[in-house]
Amino acid sequence: MEAYKREFIEFMVESDVLKFGDFTLKSGRKSPFFMNAGAYVTGEQLHRLGLCYAQAINERFGLGFDVVFGPAYKGIPLSVVTAMGLSELYGKQARYCSNRKEAKDHGADAGNLLGAELHNGDKVVMVEDVTTSGKSIDETFPLLKAAADVEVVGLMVSLNRLEVGRGGVQCALDEVSERYGMPCAAIVTMADVTEYLTEREVQGRVVIDDAMRAAIDEYYARYGAKA
Repeated sequence: MEAYKREFIEFMVESDVLKFGDFTLKSGRKSPFFMNAGAYVTGEQLHRLGLCYAQAINERFGLGFDVVFGPAYKGIPLSVVTAMGLSELYGKQARYCSNRKEAKDHGADAGNLLGAELHNGDKVVMVEDVTTSGKSIDETFPLLKAAADVEVVGLMVSLNRLEVGRGGVQCALDEVSERYGMPCAAIVTMADVTEYLTEREVQGRVVIDDAMRAAIDEYYARYGAKA
């Protein structure tokens, strides 16, 4: 496993973004783990997060794009810190853009979008924390295409949960990729996380012990997507 993936997994745990225990998801599923990118709250955490996204985007999609787009709400700070990370690491001056949940009906920036204006021919990379069902992409992809004749060159998320999406066979990220004809990638997958953290100490405690590993394996036996 690449060093940056190992570092990112530890970073998620240290930041209390990735937790292990007993959680009820929005879908109603009982999960032994939960990820909340809203727990990145300090300047240092957000700076580091932007660098991680920038590195993963460069590795997976390259730097031939113009705009980083983050679906509201969590995608808004993600798009900002990613644009900053791209500038710091690669000197890449990407613009940031996000959508509003409620359109603004006054002022020079009225409309559904905030940040950079989109232009015909722009190439866009989308960023999200995690894609569970693809709902936010379903809502925002049409907004992008309606705003200008842009090309979405990829979607990058923090974590691929690798569980079945709405179709009941593929993971949500693969469903989104097929639905919109764009490559989708994650900085790490739950397979990476489980492999790396099993019986490993982070901040003085074993994150995934035998009991937690059994709970994770049971979860994926029920909800895991086919490879």
